[in-house]
Amino acid sequence: MTIIISLCLLLLVAYLFDLTAARTKIPSVILLLLLGWIVREATYLFSIEIPDLSSTLPVLGTIGLILIVLEGSLELELNKSKIGLIKKSSLGAFLPLIILAFSLAYLLHYYGGYSFKDSLTNAIPFCVISSAIAIPSVRNLSSSQKEFIIYESSLSDIFGVIFFNFIIYNTSFGLETFGYFCLEILIIIAISFVATILLSFLLKKIDHHIKFVPIILLIILIYEISKIFHLPALIFILVFGLSIGNLDELKHFKWIQNFRLDLLLLNKEVSKFKELIVEATFLVRALFFLLFGYLIKTSEIINLDTLVWSVGIVLGVFILRIIQLKISKIPLFPLLFVAPRGLITILLFLSIAPEHKILLINKSVIIQVILLTALVMMVGLMVTAKTRESILLKRQKAKEEKEAKEALERVVE
Repeated sequence: MTIIISLCLLLLVAYLFDLTAARTKIPSVILLLLLGWIVREATYLFSIEIPDLSSTLPVLGTIGLILIVLEGSLELELNKSKIGLIKKSSLGAFLPLIILAFSLAYLLHYYGGYSFKDSLTNAIPFCVISSAIAIPSVRNLSSSQKEFIIYESSLSDIFGVIFFNFIIYNTSFGLETFGYFCLEILIIIAISFVATILLSFLLKKIDHHIKFVPIILLIILIYEISKIFHLPALIFILVFGLSIGNLDELKHFKWIQNFRLDLLLLNKEVSKFKELIVEATFLVRALFFLLFGYLIKTSEIINLDTLVWSVGIVLGVFILRIIQLKISKIPLFPLLFVAPRGLITILLFLSIAPEHKILLINKSVIIQVILLTALVMMVGLMVTAKTRESILLKRQKAKEEKEAKEALERVVE
């Protein structure tokens, strides 16, 4: 009973954080981590025994990752007008990931003396933008800026996971390895299209009052089976979300017309499905960050031995972001500050086998990088919002003064 009450209260507080995030400009992830940490300290203070929950974190993280990418892909629009945006966001997701990963891996290899493969494996988690934090944090930005962040962070998640799996599952990196990798991409794309068509039919045909839960379970099942065969499973999630979220665009293809889908009915079902995914994503994301916050030790946050590496990584992230935005000819502010690390960073770090982990990269570095990037985003968005408001007020005042002057001149005449 106590556990149920505690969970309900914590999730209600998490909902309040989410509601107030737009006004306070404080990313809900910081508040969730803080709340989880406070709960841990309270259990120590009152000598409350809690079972070891660390094994639950990867499970929540995996489900959260699937739901977050699915939610993001359902929001994305596919049409000719978005081609430029897709190119820029793809570039923003891919290039900084590769450059930062290899640069950090070289430093770890050079200063730590670790193998380059292990160094690269440990570096990749820091190179992925967290859509779990980025997307909810940009609600108050313009629609074009919001779209860019949704595309960029979702693609960063996918590229990051694919790159990470490519490194950990291969022992050599010759022409044959890259050939197999390309084949895996083609296989998962084919599976994605077939599965999307079948799941769309299910979405339309199931008359039972429970219809969305089986579809979500099938999505998770396909994802996990694809992972067993080392296929880039997140591509399936992206293709499925983009396909059912853009049915009106896909109806122009002749091969889609052959399936004779009732798009009006299907769009209504997709709209309901979106609502469920948004709610489920909030729940799983809140639980994940609360649990991660609970598992954080105070000594890991204030570990001065790792702070130099953490600050160096964060500096590298934002230097590359400046270059990326300049190359893409996108205004620096406020998008410069939106490069948080979060769920994917934690999940990839937990996926590294003990024999491939290196001493320089530990839980302290992970926590510090997540907190620092979230704080930079928070302060950056706050300052940008205030500056924007100040400029708008000045423009409004200048306009009013001009109108008053013109009115006065007319009276004089």
